This record gives sequence, structure tokens and C-alpha cells, in this order.
Amino acid sequence: MEYILFALFLGTCFGAGATGGLFPPGAWYVSLNKPSWTPPNWIFPVMWTTIYVLISFAAARVAVMEGSHFAMAFWAAQIAFNTLWTPMFFGLRRLKGALIVMAFLWLSVLGCFITHWQIDFWAGIAMVPYLAWVSVAAMLNYSVANLNPDVETLDLSKL
Repeated sequence: MEYILFALFLGTCFGAGATGGLFPPGAWYVSLNKPSWTPPNWIFPVMWTTIYVLISFAAARVAVMEGSHFAMAFWAAQIAFNTLWTPMFFGLRRLKGALIVMAFLWLSVLGCFITHWQIDFWAGIAMVPYLAWVSVAAMLNYSVANLNPDVETLDLSKL
């Protein structure tokens, strides 16, 4: 594994994760109806930090290997959709729009898992927690959207 590549991928992940600081859940999210199985708040930063380290490890291993072009394309796609989801859900409060982003995120993470697995066993294994967590996040996004059909989106023209 290339440590400089690992640092670059990790920096990219934490850049994506910084959207959580720009668009924090806040009182609006607390007021939403959520399913009983919603994970506790403390688990989100723990999971995302762990996932970001694991997927950076996976990308750093695979990026230098022959035939990694599809794996790296899926990696780029998943981090782009990962970055977009938070502003869509928490920033614009577009729960159904965020669900569309989540669908693309889930598909790109699945593609990442498959292509990384094909190239390197350990890189594929490192993607498993991400696929599991994004599956939970997708179900949570879907449930929150259904439980809150009348939530008002943020009107940017009034800012």
C-alpha cells in the first residue's frame, strides 16, 4: 500500500465528511419522526470515521494495481455521491431528493465492493462495512421520508 495515496484518499474522505459540519442535523432533524431502530447519534461519527479509514485503505491498495480503472471510477463516484447526500438531506431538507442520491450512492458502493474484491481480497473486505452502513442509511432515509411526508424543504430564495 502506498501511504501517500492512503493520505490523499483519507483527505478526500474527510473532505466529504466535512459536509456534516457545514450542514449539521440540528433541531430540524431532532424534530422529525424517525423509526424506532434509528441508530443512536454517537454511532454516526464512529461509523463514518471507521468507514473512511477502511475505504481509503482499500483505494490505496487497489489504485496501484493493474486493471484498477473501474474500481477507481466507482470509488470516485461513491465519494461524490457521499459528499452530495448531506447537503441534500440536511442542507436543503429534500428527503426524497436525498433518497435518489442515496440510491446512486448505494449502487456506486456496491460497484466499489465488487470491483475492489475482484482485484484484491483485503480491499474487498474493507468495503463490506461501508456497503452494510449505506444499506442501513438508505433504509433510514426511506423511513424518515415516509414518516415525514409534509416536511418543508429549505427555500434558498429566502436566504
